[in-house]
Amino acid sequence: MSQAVEPQSPFVACDKEFEAVLGDAPRLVRVTCADAHEGPVYVPGEHALYFTTLPRDEAAATGPRVDIKRLDLDVGSVSLVRPDANVANGMALDLEGRLVVCEQGNRSRPAAITRTDRATGEVVERVTDSWSDQPLNSPNDVIVASDGSVWFTDPSYGWIQGYRPEPQHGDLVHRWDRLSGQVSAVADTLDKPNGLCLSPDESVLYVTDSGANQEAGSFYPQRPHHVVAFDVTGGGRLAGERVFAEIAPGNPDGIKVDSDGRVYASSFSGVQVFHPAGRKLGEVKLPGAVNFCFGGPERTVLYITADEALWAAHLAVAGPPLPKPEPPLKGA
Repeated sequence: MSQAVEPQSPFVACDKEFEAVLGDAPRLVRVTCADAHEGPVYVPGEHALYFTTLPRDEAAATGPRVDIKRLDLDVGSVSLVRPDANVANGMALDLEGRLVVCEQGNRSRPAAITRTDRATGEVVERVTDSWSDQPLNSPNDVIVASDGSVWFTDPSYGWIQGYRPEPQHGDLVHRWDRLSGQVSAVADTLDKPNGLCLSPDESVLYVTDSGANQEAGSFYPQRPHHVVAFDVTGGGRLAGERVFAEIAPGNPDGIKVDSDGRVYASSFSGVQVFHPAGRKLGEVKLPGAVNFCFGGPERTVLYITADEALWAAHLAVAGPPLPKPEPPLKGA
C-alpha cells in the first residue's frame, strides 16, 4: 500500500530568521493566468496590480510589442491600460500616483522614461530620453525616491536582442533630479544593471547585475550574476560599491526590500530572501519568477510576475510604505 506524500512547501528556509518572514501561515497562490512579465505596481486605493506584458514579436522592423495591463484583484479581471507601450518594461508609482514607465524603444521610436496616467493610459510627460545629449539604451527598471527623484537602469539589452540601435554609451545607472530636471550617471561599473531598489531609509541602493544573461536565453557563469549595494550620499551620489550577494541558480532580475530591510531578489528558481548583512535566509520556490512587488491591504503580499501567471506569496512581513498616498482616479 503506497503512502501519501505531503506536497512540498514552496518556502525553503536557510536560516531561522526566515520564520519571521513567513509567520505561522505562509501560502503561495496563483492569482490568475496572464502574460505578466515585468513592472508590477500595486495601487492600494484600487486594490489593483499594473504590469507589463510578455514581449511579442510582431514585426522585425519595429521590434516586440508590449502592453501595460491592470489586474483588478477584487474580481480577478485583467484590462488593457496602454496598448503597444513602446516596449515597456519596469514601472513605478510617482508621488502623484502616475505610472513611471521604462520604455525600451525600438529602431524607430526612442527609448525614454515617461509618466502614464493610470485612468486614461495616456503618456502625460516624457521625463527623459537622453543622457549627456546621447539617446538612452533600453531602460530596464525604475524607482521613485521620497524626494521625487527617479532612479533607473539602462542596459544595452535592446541592442543585444536586435530591436534597438547600437548604444552610444555604456550600461549605466541613472538618477533624474526632480528640482533641476537633470539626468546624472551614478554608476558605470556594472555589466548589465537590471533591477534596483532603495533600502527603507534610502541610505543604500541595491542593483541586480544580470551580466551572465546576454542574448535571450543565454547564461555565461563567468559574467556577473549578483546583487551590488551602494551607499547613497548627499546629492544622490553613490559610494562604497560592494557585492551584496551572489545569486544562483541563474541571474537576478527583480529586487525589493521589506520594511525591516531584508532584500528579495529573483533567480531562476524563485525569489530569494537575504538579511541586510547579505546572508541568505530562504527562498520562495517559483521557477519563472521575473519581478515582484509588495501589496495588499497590509502590504504583506508579494505579487510575482512569472510570464504565464501572476502569483501571490502571503507573508508575515510588509513592504516599506509608499512615499506618499496617491490621489484617487478621476471618475473612479
